[in-house]
Amino acid sequence: MNPYIAEIIGTALLILLGSGVVANVVLPKTKGNNSGWIVITTAWALAVFVGVVVAGPYSGAHLNPAVTIGLALAGNFDWAMAPGYIIAQIIGAAIGAFLSWLVHIDHFKATQDPGEIAAPFATSPAIRNLKNNFISELIGTFVLIFVILYITGAEMGDESSTPIGLGSIGAIPVAFLVWVIGMGLGGTTGYAINPARDLGPRIIHQILPIKGKGSSDWSYAWVPILGPIAGAAIAAGLYLALGV
Repeated sequence: MNPYIAEIIGTALLILLGSGVVANVVLPKTKGNNSGWIVITTAWALAVFVGVVVAGPYSGAHLNPAVTIGLALAGNFDWAMAPGYIIAQIIGAAIGAFLSWLVHIDHFKATQDPGEIAAPFATSPAIRNLKNNFISELIGTFVLIFVILYITGAEMGDESSTPIGLGSIGAIPVAFLVWVIGMGLGGTTGYAINPARDLGPRIIHQILPIKGKGSSDWSYAWVPILGPIAGAAIAAGLYLALGV
């Protein structure tokens, strides 16, 4: 185990369970079909908990390029490690989406609606307005990063410190944070708040041979990538401006 492998595994677990709950709620003939938004937001929060528990001691459990970028901009993470973390997160997200598809493969086969097929892989807006969708992702991620910056310490561990990240604030507070973002701000775009969470699975949707899957909607894909990055940058900038 090293920080990059930890980011791959932690992000894969996050997306396996997060994509899994969307599949369980959206796809036909599952036992969780139509169980609703509270189930989705709760499971995503607990998926973060699982990923952080595994990756936290080794990488700080960023699990999200926006977290990596936000912490680096705030001076709390080494920029030299950031590219490796981001690549690991995208790889992990792709693996998690693929495993979720394997689990639900019969239900994907039973699905006729291309939108329902796409939903477990990537986010999409409730009302398509790219400017407002971008703002939604920006604000949701701003809340995520700003709170993280205020409740984490400079290091994790004593004699041998681990790079700062989600793991350093404990898994349960992070789960609550993601939960409330989902319930309070997530209904407009599906709250990616994580470029890897959307990009890795969208690539998997593009390449998997799923009958009737339709478009991977790459014209929207920039929103859940650039929106979270912008939100992270603003959160880090405000944090530094306040002189913490």
